[in-house]
Amino acid sequence: MPELPLAFYGDDFTGSVDVLLQLRRAGWRSRLLLGLPDSARLAAAAEGVDALGIAGIARSLPTEHIDAEVRPALEALRGLGARVVQYKACSTADSSPGVGSLGRVIEIAREVFGAAPVPALFAQPDFGRFTAFGHHFAAEDGVVHRLDRQPTMSSHPVTPMHESDLAVHLSRQTALPIGHIPFTHYASPQAVALRLAEAEEAALVLDALSDDDVALVAEAIASIADPARPQFVLGSGGLSSGLGRALAVTGEARAVEEQPLNPVGAVLAVSGSRSPQTARQVRAAELAGWASIPLPLEADDPVAAVRERVLAELRAGRSVVVTTGETEVTDDGSDLVGRITGQLAALLATALQAEVTRRVIVCGGDTSSRVVRLLGADSLSIAANPVGNVVLCSVSSTLDWLDGVEMLLKGGQVGPVDLFDQVRLLVR
Repeated sequence: MPELPLAFYGDDFTGSVDVLLQLRRAGWRSRLLLGLPDSARLAAAAEGVDALGIAGIARSLPTEHIDAEVRPALEALRGLGARVVQYKACSTADSSPGVGSLGRVIEIAREVFGAAPVPALFAQPDFGRFTAFGHHFAAEDGVVHRLDRQPTMSSHPVTPMHESDLAVHLSRQTALPIGHIPFTHYASPQAVALRLAEAEEAALVLDALSDDDVALVAEAIASIADPARPQFVLGSGGLSSGLGRALAVTGEARAVEEQPLNPVGAVLAVSGSRSPQTARQVRAAELAGWASIPLPLEADDPVAAVRERVLAELRAGRSVVVTTGETEVTDDGSDLVGRITGQLAALLATALQAEVTRRVIVCGGDTSSRVVRLLGADSLSIAANPVGNVVLCSVSSTLDWLDGVEMLLKGGQVGPVDLFDQVRLLVR
């Protein structure tokens, strides 16, 4: 098997797709699997690509369930012989001791890959995510906030962020020692590589205020990556972007293939996101003429209550966004998140089987991950990159009604206010 420069596990589907985009920009050919296949299919999927990823749902899982989700994926990726294996986490370090624990991920990774220190970089400067002296910052609506004061993340319904010092944040999720390398120590990639190699800590948070900082860290990681023992790293799409340059793919230059898009038609968007940015996008869609239909979660059968109206609007050529209204989508012990995502997936399946749309939007990182798995998709490839870090994907599936559907998986804070209508009008 030829050497694979990079393999990755994404802790939600939207973040996994972001890795595809970052590597595509570096000229890489990548494939994203929606779940862990058997070893033969995994090896076959790795043929002919520069990077192979597995999209997972660990970000939304209780800590006691993370091992069953993450360990088999990391063991399978280790077996591919990649130089670097990345655990792709959100650029806002979404996690807590009880849900999506990155501390538990570090523990598992050290058991799978060995006790080498884990480089952890969450910054993604082109997306408004920065780390300075260990403290993390995230932009919202054009304003950069310290993470624990950022309007969305400080009040996140599942993993609210009350600490901006990432080493402290991770230390609350594991008994392992977590350290930090400030950007003031970035004299060269070699200096950072030496600090990583000599570290006694289990993981080291790395600063980055610019793309140059990200590039330097990625070069340091590339220099210590040994094909005989994959280097495990933890981080954002910013780290993926840096690794895409540092682990430069050799061989002939490749033009990125662009496939034709489905004909323009009505779009169905479903949202389990509570992000203020998604709320702004929904309002903008309403002003652009979309029908906005709240899912009546108090009904005995919420899908049945809205199904006919949704189908009628789409048949008439009017795009539709279905939201969870003002319901607080949190894990309240009754698996409310699971029930809502199941209902949204059922609604999407009904519309796609009725052939009233071939382009859909799923809002919410946790929502997207679960909905796509429930629908029965096998893998995703990039169909278009309409704006910024937003990606429209083409779905591959053995289900005829799902195969070839164009799907945008959108994290809560991702995309401009008019994103829905940009996606609706997208042509090539």
